[in-house]
Amino acid sequence: MFQRLFVAHPASVNESYFQHQRVALSFALPLLTAAGAALVHAVIPGLCERTASNIVRQLCARLEKRC
Repeated sequence: MFQRLFVAHPASVNESYFQHQRVALSFALPLLTAAGAALVHAVIPGLCERTASNIVRQLCARLEKRC
């Protein structure tokens, strides 16, 4: 169970647990920022008009390079 939960997937992308954690967090934190910007935009449409979509585009480009 430990192997499946903590080791198998990072190994499948040639990373250690901590390397994979760092990469995952480097996606998670900008996604949280994008979610916050989208919430602000939902309430006040004149703010953060492109913030969330710009962040998602940048992350998508990074993800495509990893594949």
